[in-house]
Amino acid sequence: MSRIGKKPVPIPAGVTVTVNDGGVSVKGPKGELEAATVDLVEVSVADNEVVVKPVNQSKPARSAWGMTRTIIANMITGVTEGFSKKLLITGVGYRAQMQGRNVKLNLGYSHDVVYEVPEGIEVQVPQPTEIIVSGIDKQKVGQVAAEIREWRKPEPYKGKGIRYEDEYIFRKEGKKK
Repeated sequence: MSRIGKKPVPIPAGVTVTVNDGGVSVKGPKGELEAATVDLVEVSVADNEVVVKPVNQSKPARSAWGMTRTIIANMITGVTEGFSKKLLITGVGYRAQMQGRNVKLNLGYSHDVVYEVPEGIEVQVPQPTEIIVSGIDKQKVGQVAAEIREWRKPEPYKGKGIRYEDEYIFRKEGKKK
C-alpha cells in the first residue's frame, strides 16, 4: 500500500484543479500546469482536496498511485509558491553572467559556454559565482540546473566547478611524496 498515495492533496485558495480524461490541469496565481495521468489510477476532486486511488491492486497500479499524487502536489506547490535551485561556482576565474535570456559561463575552457534558458524558466545571476534557477515546474527547474552543472561538475581535489547550494563535495587528499 502506498502511504503517500493515501493522503489527499489539499487545494489552497486561489487554485483550481481540473480533472479531464487523461490528465490533470492546475491553475494558480503564478501560472498553469498540465500533466497526463495513467489509466491505472483514478483522480477526483472533492471538498477542496485531490484524491488519487488505484484502479486495482496490481503492482503497476500501486506504483503509479504515489507518483501521481506527488506530481499533482508538486503542480499545486509550483503554481502557488514556485520552485528554485541555487548553484554556486567555485574556482579561480570561473564566473557567470546574463546576456539577455542566455547565461554566459566562463569555466576554464578555451571558449565561453552560452546556455540558452528554455521558456517557463527564469535564471538570475546576483553575483558572478551564484546562479538561481526558478520556475513553476519542478521537473524543468531541476533539469535546467542539472544541465548548467553538467558543464563543469565539482571535482574532489580542489572543489572547483558548479555545485548545488546544499551539495557536499567529498574532498580527497592529493598525491603524497
